[in-house]
Amino acid sequence: MLKKIFLTCILITSGIASKAQHIRKDSTETRSSYHPLSIVNNLLGFAHDHLHFRYRSGGSSTSGFDCSGFVRYCFRNFGMMLPHGSAAQSLIGDEIAKAEALPGDLIFFKGHNSGSSRIGHVGIITEVGDTYIKFIHSAWNGGVRYDYLESDYYRRRFISIKRVVGLLDMVPQRKANSSKK
Repeated sequence: MLKKIFLTCILITSGIASKAQHIRKDSTETRSSYHPLSIVNNLLGFAHDHLHFRYRSGGSSTSGFDCSGFVRYCFRNFGMMLPHGSAAQSLIGDEIAKAEALPGDLIFFKGHNSGSSRIGHVGIITEVGDTYIKFIHSAWNGGVRYDYLESDYYRRRFISIKRVVGLLDMVPQRKANSSKK
């Protein structure tokens, strides 16, 4: 039932954003970053607060983050548990086309070897424009930072986008309901 409500909100929001895009004349404006779940705005603000924290292999705390540790840390702060490991995180959620991406979605990439087909990196989408997707992640060469899917490095390594908000936020509700029995 909650999934149906969530999907209805997404469709309504997409329709409004679509009409707004046809009306405006300046194509440099970004699509609305509004998401029907206020959790996304809080999540993105929390992630931004950790900008420039250092990279640490296997790290999942403020003393240093690897990519999946950073994503896990941010989502866990809002009661949504994700596994540690970008490949494991890619198994959760619904795959979304690039054109349907929204802030809060997870974006997955190949690791350093662009010839491989294995997932080796993950970030959180923060902004979607007509011609770009911006995401926050923890990179080995700079720690927590923003990047764009359209940069050569990430465009060549892009694998998929997954939507986990709306699926994972139901888990704490089940726990709360089961404790009332």
